[in-house]
Amino acid sequence: MTGRAVLLTGSLGLGHDMLARSMGQLLERHGWQIRYLNSMSLLGHYMAAGQRVFGSMIAMPGLYDGLHFAHLRPGSRVASALDSWASARVVPALRADLDRQPADLVLSVFATGAAAAARLKAEAPARPTVVLCPDVGAHRLWVTEGTDLFLVTSAAAEASVRRFLPKARVAVIPAPVRAEFYTAPSQQQARSALGVPPEAPCVLVIDSGWGFGRVADSVAQLAASGVHVLAVAGRQRALEERFRSLAVGSHQVHPFGFSDRVPELMAAADVVVALPGASTCAEARVVGRPLLLLDLMPGHGRDNLLHELELGGAGVCGASPGAVTAATLALLDEVSRPAPPHHAAPRWEPAFEAACRRIGLELDRYELAEAGSR
Repeated sequence: MTGRAVLLTGSLGLGHDMLARSMGQLLERHGWQIRYLNSMSLLGHYMAAGQRVFGSMIAMPGLYDGLHFAHLRPGSRVASALDSWASARVVPALRADLDRQPADLVLSVFATGAAAAARLKAEAPARPTVVLCPDVGAHRLWVTEGTDLFLVTSAAAEASVRRFLPKARVAVIPAPVRAEFYTAPSQQQARSALGVPPEAPCVLVIDSGWGFGRVADSVAQLAASGVHVLAVAGRQRALEERFRSLAVGSHQVHPFGFSDRVPELMAAADVVVALPGASTCAEARVVGRPLLLLDLMPGHGRDNLLHELELGGAGVCGASPGAVTAATLALLDEVSRPAPPHHAAPRWEPAFEAACRRIGLELDRYELAEAGSR
């Protein structure tokens, strides 16, 4: 017998997908069959409209800040209305999907999927529903009666869940990070593979799927300042083309699109320049690289930024290429080269496994049952 797990992610940015992949890796090692499902796709023909609306709001930070801080975080009538609208479409679609392909576990890393799975709990009480919220605060749409276990990565996030469900079962765990980051190569090895001189200043500028700010101009200005720039565009095709155009005129720009080499790229860099997305920040900390965070992500990004600064090993800068370059050069003056060995970042898997046992979910029970039947 093999356990079947559905991981509900979302196609807004890349952070949710990276979290889902981290958790999927662990479950697969325990013998589970994994299926990934994009929560946004459950909106059906509303999916494209929903993504456009979200993209437009992110492009107007004040508007999204207003939605997040005035409505989503405290849980206003507007948040309830948004939740009801989404659930009316997502719950039937998720129910039909699970009827076609039953699952023994539903694990959500996206608020829309988390709410839908919780609402189906009464129809399948034996099927565990687990939610992982990576942000420093869980807004109202994350927290719905019917979730067996909430996983969070900070005490503040734990309190934010209990704001809405005082008796919720919550566990604080380290942020899930894919296994490859714990085994990233040394800085010397990574630079040799990437063609970066051993003693040269080098930064990783990584887009997490949002196409933030004037990132191409920042890359160009950093390269002109004598810095080797590993420029990762994620799934932003137009941005990748701009990076590749910059590389034609400068051997200091190393362009990438969507890449599975991020552990190697972080290992090669002295500094990681990024948005304060929970996944990217956790990955950089595992590899042991300081962060320069762009104060560009509205809503939950504001909360996450302050949390990362409080953790240490991180700086912040404004959006302009000049501000990015000045802050990066200042941070580069403080780092040693080659970089020291990886941080002793705690592994997240033992805490996740222990949290699952609190709800009676033994991750290896299917594997053990199969072995015992032979």
